[in-house]
Amino acid sequence: MTDHWHRPLRHIKGSELSGDTTQTSGMRRLEALSGKTVGSEKMWMGETHVGPATNSGDHHHGEAETAIYVKSGHPVFVFADGGEEIRLETGPGDYIFVPPYAPHREENPGDEDAVVIIARSSQEGIVVNLPSLWAPVEKPTE
Repeated sequence: MTDHWHRPLRHIKGSELSGDTTQTSGMRRLEALSGKTVGSEKMWMGETHVGPATNSGDHHHGEAETAIYVKSGHPVFVFADGGEEIRLETGPGDYIFVPPYAPHREENPGDEDAVVIIARSSQEGIVVNLPSLWAPVEKPTE
């Protein structure tokens, strides 16, 4: 029986993650749960890998709120606050919240891959790649 209260659970194995999602230079983004993969209506979830001594390109996630869990490595999350560059140095077990439209990048100063788990409040993996972290970000007009 499949109705609103009896829809089946979906199992996506770690080996089944798809790279067929929006990418940002310097990182590899893998999609697990989305509207495309499981029929999600309100969320996207996956992981990113940033190689040793590598930085991602600057980007934001549009109107989506993003929660990040650091699985391994010691990624640094970089964003601008006014004219100041802020660097959040993290390690395994840490969480980061990225507000909508917040330009940022991930840096991996370490010698192992930095792997993070990402959950977003949209059904697709919204990523807007930017030419520079310091470029102004415009919200769409409604």
